[in-house]
Amino acid sequence: MKVAIVHEWLANMGGSEKVVLAFKEIFPDAPIYTTVYNPDRVDPAFHNMDIRTSFIQRLPRGRTAYQSYLPLMPTAVEQFDLSSYDVVLSSSHAVAKGVLTGTNTLHITYCHTPMRYAWDFYHEYLDGPGAGRVKRLLIPWLMNYIRMWDRLSADRVDYFIANSGYVARRIKKHYRRESEVIYPPVDTAFFAAPDPAVPVNAGDYYFIVSRLIPYKRIDLAVEAFTGLGLPLKVAGDGPERRRLEEMAGPNVEFLGRVSDAEMKKLYTGCKAFIFPGEEDFGITPVEAQAAGRPVIAYGAGGALETVLPGVTGEFFQPRTAEALAGVVSRFDPDEYRPEVIRRHAAGFDRELFKQRIQEFVEERYREFQEIGRQGL
Repeated sequence: MKVAIVHEWLANMGGSEKVVLAFKEIFPDAPIYTTVYNPDRVDPAFHNMDIRTSFIQRLPRGRTAYQSYLPLMPTAVEQFDLSSYDVVLSSSHAVAKGVLTGTNTLHITYCHTPMRYAWDFYHEYLDGPGAGRVKRLLIPWLMNYIRMWDRLSADRVDYFIANSGYVARRIKKHYRRESEVIYPPVDTAFFAAPDPAVPVNAGDYYFIVSRLIPYKRIDLAVEAFTGLGLPLKVAGDGPERRRLEEMAGPNVEFLGRVSDAEMKKLYTGCKAFIFPGEEDFGITPVEAQAAGRPVIAYGAGGALETVLPGVTGEFFQPRTAEALAGVVSRFDPDEYRPEVIRRHAAGFDRELFKQRIQEFVEERYREFQEIGRQGL
């Protein structure tokens, strides 16, 4: 098979970019097509890869303010010439699934989510912090166009893979398409080997690692822990940081970006990992569990598929600071067995993901070829 990989943008590192790295390990000769590429903001593993960008790369501040060019992105991905490939494997949470492929090319989309800001979280984005008057006036007209294109472009995909059962239901709702669930890759082996110098229950703190953006709802955790007076460490950065720091008490510490090695130590030494947002899957709770630590998560979205209440963590409901504070105040980390938590996390391992993706692609490609031979 001659394979091409398509991804929205390579301009920061998150769960979807780790999926692309795993795709490259499965199909090392596949080039990566993406709207923009910023080598300063991604894993160095990308630096020696064949990465092909769109015209947005050459626009003013294209590599950094790429999201401002969302109205141009449908056109940008449609300009990629993929006619020479047998298989196109797109990693999509926005526009990557909208590439054009010919009759003889199989297109499989690994869907992280139907476009969040166009569908389920549209009003949350529109009315959230930082939404000024101009944004509220212009966004509804733009998103009306984006929603129509997003829905129609879903018909260009031959097969959907969803990154969770939660996302599979959203694909069915918004695109009217069936999908197979393959959970995203988590480097459980890295986090499962604790630093021998740090005992499992060494820390007295709770821990969060996240981009600091509104929908992650880190504000709920900051409010809850400020009220409780318990130590909370927050790793990560983003536009919400200043607002969160202003509302935080002295017991809440903002660490900014941390290395993987430091994050591993923070996971291993925490009492519990706090996960207050509603995510499509949520890799960080699985990383925490791979380190043997329990998770306190909002009981919705992908967390319902990765956290076992009473075994690997607990849920809080409703999504309020008061509900989170109530669970934390009753929480006893000694009730959880690290070896049981790690064993559960191993079911989301990176190597399992690669095996399942390769099997799915090869099986569907054989079916696709057979249909072509029969002229159906």
